[in-house]
Amino acid sequence: MTQTFLARLARLQNLVASLGDELLIVQGFENISYLTGFSGNAATLLVMPTKAVMITDYRYYQRALAETKDIDVVQRDRDNETLGACIARLAGSNLRVGFEAAHFNVAQWQGIASELNAAQLNPRTDLVESLRRIKDANEIDCIRQAAGIADSALAHTLARIKTGITERELAIELDYQMQLRGSNGTSFNTILLFAERSALPHGNPGDKQLREGDFILIDFGAVVNGYRSDMTRSYVWGQPSAEQQAIFDTVQKAQQAALNAVRPGISADDLNAIAHEVLQASPFAQYAGEGLGHGLGLFLHEIPFLKPGVQYQLEAGNVITIEPGIYIPELGGVRLEEDIVVTENGYECLTHAPQQFILGG
Repeated sequence: MTQTFLARLARLQNLVASLGDELLIVQGFENISYLTGFSGNAATLLVMPTKAVMITDYRYYQRALAETKDIDVVQRDRDNETLGACIARLAGSNLRVGFEAAHFNVAQWQGIASELNAAQLNPRTDLVESLRRIKDANEIDCIRQAAGIADSALAHTLARIKTGITERELAIELDYQMQLRGSNGTSFNTILLFAERSALPHGNPGDKQLREGDFILIDFGAVVNGYRSDMTRSYVWGQPSAEQQAIFDTVQKAQQAALNAVRPGISADDLNAIAHEVLQASPFAQYAGEGLGHGLGLFLHEIPFLKPGVQYQLEAGNVITIEPGIYIPELGGVRLEEDIVVTENGYECLTHAPQQFILGG
């Protein structure tokens, strides 16, 4: 993996140079992990034309030395040296400096900028993220493993569903089963909602008890080596009404239409429109969710985003979600979400839990 990290750094150095910067300050810990292999969450990476330097403190210094190769690791004395002063000492002054604007708050950046004595300060966005957009084989394998953990944990959890169980109880069970199978925590706070609460796209599990005829919406993910899966399944407990079945069938049709169109070269905007057309032709058009999906990796939501106006054309190696949904207040919602990797000839689906609708009954 050492050569992989060095190659990633080299690509970033070329990108930074093309923008005219002499230094890029990287603060996002997922981006630092991608570039160096460091798994901690307290570091700053200085990317310069011919080298990279990681600044950390006593808590992570030995860990950084063990996990990284061919970059300098500096232990900063936090009590006696500010981060800005440390950066200036290591990188020099009167430089054209780029910084990850999305990963600094105003107070942090004002403190650092006041000590840099830079010739120019340039906020940069999505530089590392643009490199992360295409996943290599190791990254895809980590997401595949995370998706497999989620598939298995869901199958076990579904067998424990019964009338009267609460959203919170079922969510706790699902989280436990993922971690029991090797997940490094959860990809995000599990969304598990019953009945009319399933119309909340990102609601929190509560004390609502499951009743016959309720919708069940489960959105969750596992983590392997920092890489995340993200899957949604929707069910009904018992026999569905005609309306419930029609909602599920519409969402499933919209998802399949988009999946059938996935290939390198199709734009995010066009792919979203294909699913949206199905939803808009249904009786539930006004309740359709916005956007079709997003990139997936070290971040839960990363570029490319599949939504109107995004002209990015899919490339082999993109890992994305396809997740249309319908959310009807006071009734409930249905979302179906798959994780896929774009291939040279189409796609490979990484999530494999069955899309059954009826549970129990």
